[in-house]
Amino acid sequence: MPPTRQLILTGDSRDLRAIEPESIALVVTSPPYPMIAMWDDSFCAMNPEVRSALDTENGELAFGLMHRELDRVWREVWRVLVPGGIACVNVGDATRTLGGLFRLYSNHVRILHTLERRGLHSLPHILWRKQTNAPNKFMGSGMLPPGAYVTLEHEHILVLRKEGPRELTSPEQKARRRRSAFFWEERNVWFSDVWDFKGARQSLGASSSRERSGAFPFELAYRLVAMFSIQGDTVLDPFAGTGTMILACAALGRNGVGVEIDPAMAEDSRRRLAGATPELNEWTHERLERHREFVRQRAASGKELKHANAHHGFPVVTGQEADLAIDSIRRISAGEEGDHRVEYSPTEAGQISLDLPPKESP
Repeated sequence: MPPTRQLILTGDSRDLRAIEPESIALVVTSPPYPMIAMWDDSFCAMNPEVRSALDTENGELAFGLMHRELDRVWREVWRVLVPGGIACVNVGDATRTLGGLFRLYSNHVRILHTLERRGLHSLPHILWRKQTNAPNKFMGSGMLPPGAYVTLEHEHILVLRKEGPRELTSPEQKARRRRSAFFWEERNVWFSDVWDFKGARQSLGASSSRERSGAFPFELAYRLVAMFSIQGDTVLDPFAGTGTMILACAALGRNGVGVEIDPAMAEDSRRRLAGATPELNEWTHERLERHREFVRQRAASGKELKHANAHHGFPVVTGQEADLAIDSIRRISAGEEGDHRVEYSPTEAGQISLDLPPKESP
């Protein structure tokens, strides 16, 4: 696989003029969530009127002002996406009491409406159910109706496309698409509309100015990048945060661009990427091991796998998996101004050999 470029920029995604129009195949991002208290300061820095609205406990006004700032980012997202490009936006709704009134602020509805007005077309979206061990899963009046409220335990992953399906017509594009296939058993899990795995609290360097991060888990970013882009594509995260999406791009052979407004967090992300080779190769190995176990179980149950993968030499269910290639990272080299070069090596077949037990005689 050719080298990829991972670029982590410090900047404000309300103005992405440094990125060429129609140069991004996929956007995967999670913006700051309006009306979640941990993001108040971020929105107040964007627009001082937000602070006035919060101080006067005018929730409706504050909600609208926060989203106006995000609207400027969605305008840029539309501009940089290629025709047929996809935007995946992970966002949670908010509950808050202001002016003595407890209510829901539906961030996913507001963002979806804006993106559709901008000209993106909705595709089926995903509910990410975040596992929680919280002992008290109720709000309001406890066990007494009617003033109790359900607890929000999911977030939304909005999926939208610019114009119609993307055209991949050249021989080179078709070859990259075949190499980017996913396993049959992965497709059955990934393309469900409900995902169920834990969230993430990722550690930040001591230099970071944020005490905590709303980072999504690596599993979420990895799935979306694998599902909606092909090797060699360029993927953008306009709210790069701790750089999780960039790591997914590095692991999957996509070029990545992350934009982060906090210089300290951007620097933390660059350091994280520079040292990520062992972590990402372990993830690749585990993915191949999961397929190995799937094949063993399928063979043990007497179900035939009629196709073979040309790169790794193991059985697969469908012919579309025959050219699937999952390479390992050989080296990540840090350059200037957040620019990183990622080089790859073919994954050794010995890592994924199948030692199936002999069939018993009838």
